[in-house]
Amino acid sequence: MSGICRDRVVVVTGGGQGLGREHALALAAEGARVVVNDLGEAAKAVAEEIGAAGGTAVADLGDVSDWGYAERLIGRAVDEFGALHALVNNAGVNRDRMLVSMTEADWDLVLKVDLKGHAAPLRHAAAYWRERSKQGRPVDARIVNTSSGAGLMGSVGQGNYGAAKAGIAALTVIAAAELARYGVTVNAVAPSARTPMTEAVAAFAEKMRAPESGFDAPHPGNVSPLVVWLASAESGDVTGRVFEAEGGTIGLADGWQHGPQRVRDRRWTPDEVGPAVRGLLTEAPSPAPVYGA
Repeated sequence: MSGICRDRVVVVTGGGQGLGREHALALAAEGARVVVNDLGEAAKAVAEEIGAAGGTAVADLGDVSDWGYAERLIGRAVDEFGALHALVNNAGVNRDRMLVSMTEADWDLVLKVDLKGHAAPLRHAAAYWRERSKQGRPVDARIVNTSSGAGLMGSVGQGNYGAAKAGIAALTVIAAAELARYGVTVNAVAPSARTPMTEAVAAFAEKMRAPESGFDAPHPGNVSPLVVWLASAESGDVTGRVFEAEGGTIGLADGWQHGPQRVRDRRWTPDEVGPAVRGLLTEAPSPAPVYGA
């Protein structure tokens, strides 16, 4: 290993399984001191695995969508290791339903865990780095969020999850603009990989199956090198970006852009709007299709 994250202190939320576990292991292998967060005992197993491999990690169990716990989690990293250099927001759940079948509980849980569970640790990490910056102390910090193709392109049956992941993409670019003055970069990854979450979705199960031989493209560890690099000091000139990662592919997702326009120096009339809109649609590129449509 190159040690690209040597001595950097990194919090990984949802680090007990799936992508989070792979991120924590990969960060530790590159020299990071890792705080592994999750709700259950799996976080302790990951921290122990890192320790057995010669790395440094502690587990911290709690709900990152809880504002108070998120503050304590950031404090734990600083208390344990004396600093915080990166936050990898990975915790998430899904409750897939068609919109006409979705319950209020389905909606609230996913938005709480996925979106608020990103915002709460981000807010408290940002406050820590802002205070250091105001004290004149050096800050070279990173936030890596986890969005999804469901949030970037949309996904049938995932209205709650897609809305949360789209919110994470928007939160990423806003936080990047707000926190740049403090020496903090903020980026997001939209991964496609085999996790307990994707294995539970019938439409994804076959695609995510491990091959009998050869390159295991859906393995979640394939996403981790990008996350490790984004958490490292080397990525300091990259911020406000959303990357797609799957197998051996890394891509840059390009978000909403200003498109063609029609301009009047007066208010439009309703009967003028239709021809104008149709003209705009002929000039604009076709949108990416919604997954599952």
